[in-house]
Amino acid sequence: MGIIIDVLEAWIKNLLINGIMGNLYGLFDTVNARIGEIATQVGTPPAAWNPGVFSLIRNLSETVVLPIAGLILTFMATYEFIHLIIDQNNLNQIDTWIFFKWIFKTFIAVMILSNTFNIVMGVFDVAQSVVNRAGGIITSSTAVAPLDAASLDGSLWTLGVGQLFGLWFQSVIVGITMTALNIVIFIIVYGRMIEIFLLTSLAPIPLATLSNREFGGMGQNYLKSLLAIAFQALLILVCIGIYAVLIQSIATSGDPIGSIWETLGYTVLLCFTLFKTGSLSKSIFHAH
Repeated sequence: MGIIIDVLEAWIKNLLINGIMGNLYGLFDTVNARIGEIATQVGTPPAAWNPGVFSLIRNLSETVVLPIAGLILTFMATYEFIHLIIDQNNLNQIDTWIFFKWIFKTFIAVMILSNTFNIVMGVFDVAQSVVNRAGGIITSSTAVAPLDAASLDGSLWTLGVGQLFGLWFQSVIVGITMTALNIVIFIIVYGRMIEIFLLTSLAPIPLATLSNREFGGMGQNYLKSLLAIAFQALLILVCIGIYAVLIQSIATSGDPIGSIWETLGYTVLLCFTLFKTGSLSKSIFHAH
């Protein structure tokens, strides 16, 4: 009877150990690849990230949004011209310099509107230059070291069936969580690029208001938002650098399961900080 119990226990332990090893094998491969792509993704300007999408957004902006912005600019210029005249003592006292002032402001407004995409891309080019230089400083690897399968397998055989069942359940939870974190990182990185394209598509309308004293706040806030989302890439890169340092400090020997949970905690922390970079960047540039 004792032999049957021993054989049954060995069979159950072998089944649980194989399950644990299967759940943990290549556990961090997908997340490692996704995190490794972040620095490249955030440092890529919109025009190079996806030329097809960029071309679509540019065509929509220039053929659909720009004419509307031109009408807005015409209204702004006419509105301001009327007020310039009325403000001078109801036409009783008119200085010729106000006409030159109005012509100069209108000329600048037209130039800004005509070069909307150059201005927007210039902002992202500056941000990319900063990110590229920061990338040269943040050189630590973000890859989580693979588990020592032989050492882990040997240590698992020393545990009881109850402990192995608990570890198997933990390995299932960790596997599901890492898959979810991979999706979250994908949403953060690619969602930022989609937000950039959406922001870029409507660029002519807020820039058309820049020259107006009363409505210029719209254009100013747009530029702040543009700077915020462009320099969010630097904050994301800083998060990656901190994560890389923390990951490399994890000991991979002694308690492999504890190391897995510690790595999982750091990865969850990374996702949380990546989510915060957007609001933090907007608060820095006072964009809303």
